Amino acid sequence: MTELPEYYFRVRENGAAVFRVDTMNRQRRIDMDQIAVVNIRNGEIKPQGGRELSDEDRAEIEAWMDQRRGLLASRALDDIHRAIDHLNLTTQWAQSKATDSELEDVTDALLLAMHDLRSVLVRKKADRVMSDD
Repeated sequence: MTELPEYYFRVRENGAAVFRVDTMNRQRRIDMDQIAVVNIRNGEIKPQGGRELSDEDRAEIEAWMDQRRGLLASRALDDIHRAIDHLNLTTQWAQSKATDSELEDVTDALLLAMHDLRSVLVRKKADRVMSDD
């Protein structure tokens, strides 16, 4: 039988609920005791149930938070690369397949979103160029 981890992290929108996993009980069942709630945006770790977290608990939670931040950052970058692909596919669709009524339905929203994105990208590029000088 595969050994279960000592901690389980139930992912929530801004972090996780942290549980200590216990399989060493008389009934040989899995017990999960919530020990903390974490917020990865602000780094806050809130112990639950009036308990104090051990140094080991904190180290495990902080390691998970670092790993989770890295995973979310890589997913965000992957999403941007997918958005580039979608823009290219949208261009091909508009050029070769879209009907006039379909174009009428999406053109204004696309133009505004692309204008907004272009404005931000140009400003950020200018900031980077100026800071390199």
